[in-house]
Order: sequence, then structure tokens, then C-alpha cells
Amino acid sequence: MDRISQLRKFIAADPQDYFSRHALAMEMIKLGSVNEAIEILDSVIADNPAYIGSYLHLGRLYEKTGNAEKALEVYERGIHQADSLKDFHARGELQTAIDLID
Repeated sequence: MDRISQLRKFIAADPQDYFSRHALAMEMIKLGSVNEAIEILDSVIADNPAYIGSYLHLGRLYEKTGNAEKALEVYERGIHQADSLKDFHARGELQTAIDLID
């Protein structure tokens, strides 16, 4: 079974499997399905704002589609979450992404 099918199977069995949802978005990116990846990552963050790894990828996708304003918004929300989780590594990555936009 291919990765995408396997991930969809995991998600169907447990819709709160954020790891599999995030991984599915990464597979969609590899296939060039940017809009689907955005939808998936957006839903991961909406359902679990503490799933910090999705913010950077989502912001990058918004940058890739030319929506720097939305990317900045996502990065800033991610920084807020990283601060609340005391995840200084993630915060640094998100801040670097912001600095590269400006």
C-alpha cells in the first residue's frame, strides 16, 4: 500500500492522529498538491493549535503561493504557541521565517 493510502487509512481510523494528518500534507506537497496540503495543515492547526510543527510548513506554503501576509499571520500564531509551550527551537525557526519575509 502506498504512503498516501496508508496515511488516509490511519486518519480514517483516528481523525485526531495529527502526526498522520501532517504527514499526509507533506506527501501532498511532494505531489505538487499545494492547496490540499494547505487545507490539511490548516485543519491540523485548527483542531490542535499546539501541533507546532505544522505552522512553519503552512507558512511556507502560503509564501509559495504568493500570500506573504497570510504566511506572516501563520508564523506569528506559531510563535505565540511556541512561547506558550516553551518550544524555543520552533520559535526560532518561525522567527527566522518572518525575518526572511521582511
